[in-house]
Amino acid sequence: MTTTSVRFREGAGRLCLDFIRTLRYRGTPTASEELPDGPALAAWVRQCGPCSLDGVADSTQAARARELREAVHALVIAAVRTGDPTACGDDARQHLNRAAAEPVPVPVLDASGEIRWRADDPVTATLALIARDALDLVTSPAVTRVRECAGPRCGALFLDGSRPGTRRWCSMGTCGNRAKKTTQRARRRGSETEV
Repeated sequence: MTTTSVRFREGAGRLCLDFIRTLRYRGTPTASEELPDGPALAAWVRQCGPCSLDGVADSTQAARARELREAVHALVIAAVRTGDPTACGDDARQHLNRAAAEPVPVPVLDASGEIRWRADDPVTATLALIARDALDLVTSPAVTRVRECAGPRCGALFLDGSRPGTRRWCSMGTCGNRAKKTTQRARRRGSETEV
């Protein structure tokens, strides 16, 4: 599979949380980098960002994107675990502030009456949106709804939009389903040993 054909995971509830997921299975032995190069970053921007992107990103932009992703992760984890987003450290905070200061995409009304988003540099503009989204998230009441997936092999963060605020899985279709199957197998084994 080429890096440009990857289907990136979305649905974490915020753009910055979807971006963090590009290091799949974070903190596990099977961690997998989804942004190894410029073409992969361009594919992510095309799929998840608001702007169209005709060209490709380069390796420098991919390295900047991975650095930003780690700064966003540090910021969100600090806010969730300690209640203090500045506990992420000065380097991460300054990195996020610099990225957020870049120009963001602007809306343009096209001839058909549709809104299109435009930026001179769609990759940098999308990264600026991610940084701004992360800063907004950790300084808003929504940060109390950010959860770490209970899947032992997952490592994803997500925004819990459930009414009671007790969601445990980043996705019921993947991690939640695995947990249900594991529980069912354990019950079956337990009932077999009782016989």
